[in-house]
Amino acid sequence: MILLNISYGQFSRSQSVDIDEPHTYTPPRHYFQTSSFDEADQDDDDAAKNPLDRGPYFDISASRNVTALVGNTAYLNCRVRNLGNRTVSWIRHRDLHLLTVGKATYTSDQRYQSVHNPQLDDWSLKVLYPQQRDSGVYECQISTTPPVGYSMMLSVVEPITTIIGGPDLYIDTGSTVNLTCIVRHGTTATDTALICLQTGPFALTLSFTRSLQEINYDSPRGGVSVITEKGDITTSYLLIQRARSTDSGKYTCLPSTANPMTVHVHVLNGKWQFA
Repeated sequence: MILLNISYGQFSRSQSVDIDEPHTYTPPRHYFQTSSFDEADQDDDDAAKNPLDRGPYFDISASRNVTALVGNTAYLNCRVRNLGNRTVSWIRHRDLHLLTVGKATYTSDQRYQSVHNPQLDDWSLKVLYPQQRDSGVYECQISTTPPVGYSMMLSVVEPITTIIGGPDLYIDTGSTVNLTCIVRHGTTATDTALICLQTGPFALTLSFTRSLQEINYDSPRGGVSVITEKGDITTSYLLIQRARSTDSGKYTCLPSTANPMTVHVHVLNGKWQFA
């Protein structure tokens, strides 16, 4: 844990310091304290046992590990009790970059914002459009003397979408079409929705999204169903019973939080028709 004292009496916004170039500024030795993660955990335990004796303290009930999807807003939540007239700041560990102080953003990267919820005593770091390079340790810090901090790990992952057997699938007439779409995202995707779409000369619905038509599982054609299993890997199975030539076309697996993937389905009248 790296502690940076940024109380307004010692490190104020009015000082002529280029905060976006942290290496150009060497603060006095007493501005920093370092401790191991074991020591930080001990500090957290002490704070939990004697919160009122320590003044401001962190509510450590929230997880220290946050996983976000590339491009989807990430929130690192820091809950501070008994803050009083102290301030809460966020620091990026890899370069000791000061990101926010109170509600103010102290970096030219405006993707970083401080969000305060006074009802819950929350001081969250909001990261817009996170990329994998944003992964790492971030520290929520209280401007006590000496300052105390609470470190969190942000992991930004990029989902990968695949359809087994693509990009072309050849199916005999009367067989069952089984399109298996897999989304690997490294986190439980409880909000991931898989939508299967078909293009081609034959329409299953009349609802168009440009050239794509959302499949209607209740259409008179019947025999069309989808099964989705969610977890660290989300798998969606599109099943089409008794395949016919009109089922040929491009099918797209469209996750709400990952790139789409398309497969070409060819329903054949004869076993060697595609040869």
